[in-house]
Amino acid sequence: MTALPSAPVEKVIVTYKSKTAEAGSNAAAKSDAAAKGAETGESLAFERRLAGGAALVDLGDSATKQDVTEVMDAFRADPSVASVEPDIRAYAMAVTPNDTDYTKQWDLFEATGGMNVPPAWDKTTGSGVTVAVIDTGYAAHSDLATNVVAGYDFISTSADARDGNGRDADAKDEGDWNATDNECGVGSKASNSSWHGTHVAGTIGAVTNNTKGIAGIAYNAKIQPVRVLGKCGGSSADIADAITWASGGTVPGVAANATPAKVINLSLGGASSTCPSVYQNAINGAVSRGTTVVVAAGNSNANTSGFTPANCSNVITVASTSREGNRSFYSNYGTIVDVAAPGGETRRATDTPGTITTPENGIHSTLNSGTTTQSAENYKPYQGTSMAAPHIAGLAALLKSAKSSLTPAEIESAIKANARPLPGTCTGGCGTGIADTAKTVDAVTGTTPPAGNVFTNATNVTISDNTTVSSSIAVTGRTGNAPAALKVGVDIKHTWRGDLVIDLIAPDGTVRNLKASSGSDSADNVLTTYTVDASSEVANGTWKLQVRDVASGDTGYIDSWNLTF
Repeated sequence: MTALPSAPVEKVIVTYKSKTAEAGSNAAAKSDAAAKGAETGESLAFERRLAGGAALVDLGDSATKQDVTEVMDAFRADPSVASVEPDIRAYAMAVTPNDTDYTKQWDLFEATGGMNVPPAWDKTTGSGVTVAVIDTGYAAHSDLATNVVAGYDFISTSADARDGNGRDADAKDEGDWNATDNECGVGSKASNSSWHGTHVAGTIGAVTNNTKGIAGIAYNAKIQPVRVLGKCGGSSADIADAITWASGGTVPGVAANATPAKVINLSLGGASSTCPSVYQNAINGAVSRGTTVVVAAGNSNANTSGFTPANCSNVITVASTSREGNRSFYSNYGTIVDVAAPGGETRRATDTPGTITTPENGIHSTLNSGTTTQSAENYKPYQGTSMAAPHIAGLAALLKSAKSSLTPAEIESAIKANARPLPGTCTGGCGTGIADTAKTVDAVTGTTPPAGNVFTNATNVTISDNTTVSSSIAVTGRTGNAPAALKVGVDIKHTWRGDLVIDLIAPDGTVRNLKASSGSDSADNVLTTYTVDASSEVANGTWKLQVRDVASGDTGYIDSWNLTF
């Protein structure tokens, strides 16, 4: 951190005793300022009354330190004055971190492809929040060590764990290398250890302003390594138990988590057209305990609906963007994606797979130099939706730290509502855009008004066959009637949207149809904004989105919806 500048004092703040004339009368305070000016030989002027009742007195821009001292002494000597203090300057604390590799972290600060992180550090740095990185475990790294809390190794098969004993309380990354091709199934390739979890952890919570390495997004949060990926990946049973334990739930045979996480990062996934119940149940439990679950969309340049746990409910699914602000060539896409974040491109789409031709465009983070087992710590750029997800996990930690009452649904809604459009292109769908860290933090802390007065409900509501469900939004603080162009944003995940009839129900019970059913509309999902003339309705009250499924064979859920007044 650099030394703060020395600024001259040009004004003083005078608090008068409660029963004096100056405490309640601006005219009296003005007269007193003039009298003190005559007494000290300074040109003093009463400027205004502050919210707390004190008077702000201007000394002018030419006052010396000695002048200020004399003026303050004059006020202190007055029995009508309770206190006097200088009107001092404050400065933004989001100075450029002194971490030596910070300049390589374009993903945090560049205007085109970055996530606008530094301005948010004035308000929150993640203090008080634990983020669980459910991944390959932890490779010891001095740029992470002071932020790491005790985790757990959930790999139940000893051979996959490579530690000789299966599950235990040591989350050390024992390496995920494969010695030969086809060792992990037909088509698998021999590879070195990735130290994947350590790279993910650095993006979220690397120690910052320590004159080394990189800066973490939520650099005062704690990182909890939870090991589920070893030799040949990891099992859904182990991953589900890890989600439960990390969020403070009970797992048979495992001691309770002493520091439950309020954010979970899952930079992992497999192919599945549906979300397995073992995942969904664990995720639902985590969310019910107040934990936000962030998941990578996948790296197959395919629709995210075919990959899990990205296609599960109650998660924030994250696509990857490049330094130029395009969807990364490998990133999955689709209507299931909630938001995008920088995941980088260490090579161009047309370059030979496995090569690194543009390392400067990757995500630079903490790593280890060992090819199989751990060796010396280092830093390297990676690409992937695995790198995009921890950007959102870090943002979620900042939000939870800034406002501890936020629910997972509110965190998801805030991130999505304050994202910015991709400056490049995204074929297939990248959610609401690239997350904007500072804008989102400002929105939840109330430092900027919500754009367009947006009211949102992001709690998922299951839509079963031939049922009618609804989701409510309580609108408050409005005057008069709703607008003639009320915007109704709808995000419904469903495998045959033609089955759905969607209505908006006003507080007085008036029903306005938004969408009719259609036997020929076989496309997935409803992701759109309807415009409704609601000028005859009182704005304040409980509005409902009602969804009817009128056919059999396909189901889904209300992901989120909003009203913009």
